[in-house]
Amino acid sequence: MNSGKLILVRHGLSVYNDQNRFTGWKDVDLNEQGINEAKQAVSLLDKINFDMAFTSKLKRANDTLDLILKGIEQDIPIEKDLALNERDYGDLVGQNKAEAAKEFGDEQVQIWRRSYDIPPPGGESLKDTADRVIPYLNEKILPEVYSGKNIIVSAHGNSIRAIVMALKEFTPEEILKTEIGWCEPWIFEFENEKLANLEIKARPNSKSMSKLPN
Repeated sequence: MNSGKLILVRHGLSVYNDQNRFTGWKDVDLNEQGINEAKQAVSLLDKINFDMAFTSKLKRANDTLDLILKGIEQDIPIEKDLALNERDYGDLVGQNKAEAAKEFGDEQVQIWRRSYDIPPPGGESLKDTADRVIPYLNEKILPEVYSGKNIIVSAHGNSIRAIVMALKEFTPEEILKTEIGWCEPWIFEFENEKLANLEIKARPNSKSMSKLPN
């Protein structure tokens, strides 16, 4: 019986996250809190022997992965791909979310942020994001897991949402109610190519910000 694990980790808090700005594909650094969040995740993952890692092309996810792997003292192959990048917020990138609400109206900004298939100007919807993430998941990541390997993915709120949507077979309405906390590992266990268990771990001394739909 083949049994493998897929661990999803959202990057730690970035400079733009801290400033309440739309980040998207803007390649910003982790801030000090984000670095600490990644280090806190180490104790949640140090009992797992990983075989391979996947991450986006953005350094906040790359640096989170590097901090975790350094902390658990594991040197494994890493594949970086644009398919795992955050949702592209287009013309909103760099704007403070409160300022955007003043410019475009709070209702319109909420539609762009929280609808499934309505993109902001020049950007992607969550559906667009899922349309690039899920094929990559199926073609590159899951075959490794199904072969019995333990895989870690360091990515972003919306690219991880897309993976969760596929693995849990969520509807668009359900995935919009799903929250992914900073550096809170989502541990999916598989047996014979079937999802057997999901465990979400909060960082030590922190309240979990992750949430599944009711």
